[in-house]
Amino acid sequence: MKKNFTDVDLNRSVGNLLRLGVILSVATSLIGFIKLFTEGFEMPKKYSSLVVGTSSEKVWSHFWTSLCKGEGMAIIQLGILLLIFTPLMRIIFALIGYLKEKDYVYVVISSIVLAIMAVSFFAGYAH
Repeated sequence: MKKNFTDVDLNRSVGNLLRLGVILSVATSLIGFIKLFTEGFEMPKKYSSLVVGTSSEKVWSHFWTSLCKGEGMAIIQLGILLLIFTPLMRIIFALIGYLKEKDYVYVVISSIVLAIMAVSFFAGYAH
């Protein structure tokens, strides 16, 4: 006999997802810190050179090439990205759970929150 998906199951699943996201983020960042200290790290002499004239394409391109090389700073940044995406995954996970429960009011609310987060992520920019 098929067991119904209940609120308790949804809360347990979402809690496990949040725990897993934080644990993965901390583990990734810790690996990055260890790698950073073993390869040696120097503080930048001029911080203004890091910001001026860099487009988002250059920043993402630099991040991916550094991550593919296994640089410690990029691994730490990946850990931070995992931490940032954990609440986003929670909303997606809850949305699927609400669909299974056929709780359409919360499906609409979760969809609105997800749309707001997606718009702010893709359309946002830093000054």
